[in-house]
Amino acid sequence: MKYILVTGGVISGIGKGVIASSIGTILKHCGLHVTSIKIDPYINIDAGTFSPFEHGEVFVLDDGGEVDLDLGNYERFLDVTLHRANNITTGKIYQQVIECERRGDYLGKTVQVVPHITDAIQEWVINVAKVPVTDDGKEPEVCIIELGGTIGDIEGMPFVEAFRQFQFRVSQDSFCCVHVSLVPQPKSTGESKTKPTQASVKELRGSGLSPDLIVCRSEMPILDEVKQKISNFCHVKPDRVICIHDCTSTYRVPLMLEEQGLIQFIAERLQLNIATPARPKKFMWKWRDLADRHDNVRKVVEIALVGKYTQLEDAYASVTKALNHSALFVNRRLNLSYIEATSLEEATKLENPVKYHQAWQILCRSDGVIVPGGFGKRGMEGKIAAVTWCRTTRKPFLGVCLGLQAAVIEFTRNVMNWKDANTTEIDPDTPYPVVIDMPEHNSGQMGGTMRLGKRTTIFHGDSILKKLYGNVGAIDERHRHRYEVNPELVDKIEKAGLHFVGRDESETRMEIMELPVATHPYFVATQYHPEYISRPLKPSPPYLGLLLAAVGKLQPYLNNAMASNTTSEDGENSDEDIVGILRRNISNVSLSASSAPATPSHLHVKSPTATD
Repeated sequence: MKYILVTGGVISGIGKGVIASSIGTILKHCGLHVTSIKIDPYINIDAGTFSPFEHGEVFVLDDGGEVDLDLGNYERFLDVTLHRANNITTGKIYQQVIECERRGDYLGKTVQVVPHITDAIQEWVINVAKVPVTDDGKEPEVCIIELGGTIGDIEGMPFVEAFRQFQFRVSQDSFCCVHVSLVPQPKSTGESKTKPTQASVKELRGSGLSPDLIVCRSEMPILDEVKQKISNFCHVKPDRVICIHDCTSTYRVPLMLEEQGLIQFIAERLQLNIATPARPKKFMWKWRDLADRHDNVRKVVEIALVGKYTQLEDAYASVTKALNHSALFVNRRLNLSYIEATSLEEATKLENPVKYHQAWQILCRSDGVIVPGGFGKRGMEGKIAAVTWCRTTRKPFLGVCLGLQAAVIEFTRNVMNWKDANTTEIDPDTPYPVVIDMPEHNSGQMGGTMRLGKRTTIFHGDSILKKLYGNVGAIDERHRHRYEVNPELVDKIEKAGLHFVGRDESETRMEIMELPVATHPYFVATQYHPEYISRPLKPSPPYLGLLLAAVGKLQPYLNNAMASNTTSEDGENSDEDIVGILRRNISNVSLSASSAPATPSHLHVKSPTATD
């Protein structure tokens, strides 16, 4: 096993996660099996109780693990399926050591940070690195470990010490350290300042780790003389100082690393069996094509996101990524507008009419609307108002988790005339509890008590989403919610015209909701979170449907009514061309395993049964 440790200096949020993901992407294109570990030095057991305002979104894995959003980057870039153990926190390590102490595993010894905590960290890394993360079940050959925070943080010291010991535990050609550091470029002088990088490398060396590669993050490209200066003062070769300046998209980062000799460095340092320096003619050509399309697409699609945590874009990181994946596939540049849900409410109209009208103006000019997940009362009426507008104006709409619940409440209030319909999360005494809490919800315990992880959804009848998923009988998607549609009221709601076309295996939990195409071109909501398993080259079907509907191409896509392979005069693929490509890439899935092409990894295909 080869280990690559990625550390950061000067400031947090410098892009270690993207650098680590990009390194993995390059190695995967070289034919290696790669896994990733994210270390978060906070004492929380996991990310499940974090506020989106403070730490961004909580990413959910197949096994129900609530983890740092960087693991979402790893899964999207590497197209792998990680596990909760791939996210290490101080809380998990100390919990494990304390449990061992209580069992008497240490035989009466004094339990200390060194060696007990540091040994536990090393054992965790060694064990998790061996766990397969791809469909073929092969053991990974390279493990990329990102150490969160910055070097010098008191919280991260036990982890740094653990890896100081770890580099001697494994062979010299099995461990290398990549240090990511900020090189500020003050606009007053335009000069690249290397002193912060020198200081962070000195701090790293003082802790017993020496960087084998320094990745300099900067706003603009760094000159060769600056690289030479960093080389001299940080004791690394000049060709081991790599510059990653701000670029048009994160898709460019793997290409920039590859162009600056990353493969040759890693192959030599870790003695990997990679052919260097010659690369195949089409090496990473799909990734390069993706980056080029992102940079060159000219047409724009306007999407409005009506949410509760819009002050921090990372709160909806996976939603944003899924929208971008789908926008590229329909040959559009995504223009995403964030609308604070409370701004759409009547109370805001009285308190701040300018803010109210600006929010509605953004909503009205959008080509499509998404209402993502969330918790609590704040902003719920604003989300319901946005749903009403989408339903009555036939604007393409996608609701996710709380967005589905808001859509059901809106429909029962305004179509079925259940004026006081609500969720028991907000109004426990509502006469029409159309959304209720689930049996596994423990109101006295916050962490890990929701419906979490991969669950099966079975399609019922014909529907837009079933077609978007390729007419499969069932799918597996990831969940994170405490409340669900009240199964006792489902029959009455369906008779009024709102169809629940996807349900769980017990048929008591509503997973997918749609209005018929004759009523609305795209009014869809899911209780699960489809954004978690969206990939740059395999966009999530519900998000893809929203973007197709927003650009007026949903029905041609579903009906396979595209023109022959033609290209527009300006050299871009025509919209009809894109529809054809999409249909071949995603929808060409059969229920018959013997005659079907390979099924995308995020689809779970079942044989048809009597209930199907």
